[in-house]
Amino acid sequence: MSHGEAEANALVSRERSSFRGMIPIRDTRLYVEIVGHGDPLLLMHGGPGADHWSMLPFRSCASQFTLVSYDHRCNGRSAGPPLSSMTWEDLTADAEALRVKLGFSQWAVLGHSWGGMVAMEYALRYPGSLSRLVLLDAGGDSFWQQQNAPEVLARRGFSPKKVELARRFFNGQIAPREMVPALMRFGSAYYYRPHSHQVLGEMAREWRAKPRGEALVYGAGHLLKGWSIMDRLGGIEAPALVLAGREDFQFPPEHQAQLAAGIPDARLRIIERAGHNAHAEQPEEVIRLLREFLSQDRLAATPAATPALPA
Repeated sequence: MSHGEAEANALVSRERSSFRGMIPIRDTRLYVEIVGHGDPLLLMHGGPGADHWSMLPFRSCASQFTLVSYDHRCNGRSAGPPLSSMTWEDLTADAEALRVKLGFSQWAVLGHSWGGMVAMEYALRYPGSLSRLVLLDAGGDSFWQQQNAPEVLARRGFSPKKVELARRFFNGQIAPREMVPALMRFGSAYYYRPHSHQVLGEMAREWRAKPRGEALVYGAGHLLKGWSIMDRLGGIEAPALVLAGREDFQFPPEHQAQLAAGIPDARLRIIERAGHNAHAEQPEEVIRLLREFLSQDRLAATPAATPALPA
């Protein structure tokens, strides 16, 4: 057993969990952060190319849940295999191996944006591992990002150059070094009504984040090209909550309705005055709905959610 494994196992057995570091998982090393106490909630970040820092608003739930955040393989601070290993099979198998490593019989899973895509694939491949599924500003078909989103920006008055940049961005047709500059050019589209303090806050968060442009380019150009889960949604067994901002330009409310209709046990909640990052713009409302959904019955974790963390 590695030092990281031993440390993780020790942490999850404590009354309050706290861990930050690398954990060997299968053929990779995942960067994992665990905080809080209570039933386990896995947070899957969006992207590809982003990292767990984008899920920071959920830290306010640490008094009620054991929050497990991690960087997907080839993303953020996680290290190991080449980009070609970033497949749905490996991404979901990583999450399952992490669950087993931490000693949970089940956990609730929340995925934001691309993380919601991974979460749905995970729910289909490992149905017995999820107690609940939460999709936040997620999509079930890459059409909405790669084809529809640039058109939405055009209708909202973005310049032709920014619309074309967004089209190339979402289709993986930029150089890795262009990822952050591109987001700075059309990043206001992610918000309902961006204010200077929000932009500054997001920039401050990005200083601590580790964006990986190569993951974006590979993921958008290969993993997501032609991807859809819409005809498989009926196989998701976990009760699901579908959340999204009213002004989400990537996965708008009409698509969220399709998602909720396709999952057998799903409810839909649209967040007003929010865009693609509803948890950043309306954190209190998102977290209220999350807590309400997850508290409807006790999650099936072992035992009352103390993970097996590293020492």
